[in-house]
Amino acid sequence: MGHMSLAGPHHSLNLAPASYEDYREIARRRLPRQIFDYIDGGSFDESTLAANRADLQRLQLRQRVLRDVSGIHLATTVMGEQLELPLILAPVGFGGMFARRAEVDAARSAERAGISFCESTLSICSIEEVAAASTRPLWFQLYIMKDRGYAEDLMARAQAARCTTLVLTVDLAVVGRRHRDVRNGISGRISRVNRIRRGLDIARHPRWVREVALGGRPLTFGNLERALPDARVPGDFQGWVASQFDPSVTWGDLEWLRSHWSGKIALKGILDPDDARLAVANGADAVIVSNHGGRQLDDVPSTISALPAIADAVGGSCDVLIDGGIRSGLDVVKALALGARACLVGRSWAFAVAARGEDGVDHLLRNFREDMLVTLGLTGVTDVNRIDASVLATNLDVTP
Repeated sequence: MGHMSLAGPHHSLNLAPASYEDYREIARRRLPRQIFDYIDGGSFDESTLAANRADLQRLQLRQRVLRDVSGIHLATTVMGEQLELPLILAPVGFGGMFARRAEVDAARSAERAGISFCESTLSICSIEEVAAASTRPLWFQLYIMKDRGYAEDLMARAQAARCTTLVLTVDLAVVGRRHRDVRNGISGRISRVNRIRRGLDIARHPRWVREVALGGRPLTFGNLERALPDARVPGDFQGWVASQFDPSVTWGDLEWLRSHWSGKIALKGILDPDDARLAVANGADAVIVSNHGGRQLDDVPSTISALPAIADAVGGSCDVLIDGGIRSGLDVVKALALGARACLVGRSWAFAVAARGEDGVDHLLRNFREDMLVTLGLTGVTDVNRIDASVLATNLDVTP
């Protein structure tokens, strides 16, 4: 794609993207506003969305010197699965609306980087299409609908597609109030004025229309053929989610889940130590400390501040993963220092694929690797599996 012009106070002209913020800015320019805001936004006043970043940035590292860091080891295992980096590409709904066949691109990039890609229930590309593009086994993220037959069908399809891990999202009993989505008409009643605004917004992005909306296969939810007529994206998407997703799911349903899934199970959306203990008691192989990227309940703790107590609560009885605000390899090191086994990133790959497609995700993952090599080298650590709280400055309080 060559060099790009970036806008904003922190961007000079004619610079190639070098960071998350660069990719975010390119994506902002390329995507219709309603789609960019869907990725970028959070719930209510977006306080938790901001806290995810602010609390990570507040953590400081201890720089150590005169240590032999000529060989640095970044590989680890999660639920027995080898990863070349302690990183997983998180499930992102609507992914294929950010770039043409975006989930396929991201899965290929993940395979080249030696890490896992997690397919979303609400992906545009089907689990079969994504699995066919990658020889590395995928993870699959599941939402449970009121008709349990949908979930059973999805689990069967995921297992047939060689998925090794089922990620059950547990923090969507009700849909968060996302003000940006209401303003843009993605949720709530779509007025005539909003329809016109949405149409004009899309018309101002002809490249997106040409490459994504009209670029090959139609924009349908590839995993929801049974749940939606023609699997079309509903006009009032949030309303459809609220009417279809099952708010009655409880801990007791994990036994039903296990009866239909033979692989590993991770619970995504854990913020409380008591829930982490219940996850272990109910047979979870991993918990993912997550507040849905700040997109569900606002004014809850940031994930990095919730992490230490949850890691302590499970005491090594299952793997602890984290998402929310992870933008660089520097952030990954901080999360590992506070008890995470690995990190999931969602917005990062969404913006990278929107900006530069598969090449963008490749470059993003190389950046994570280089960030980690630098961070470990300058903190005097040679193995990610030996990172602990000693790499952090000791004068900072990370509790919520």
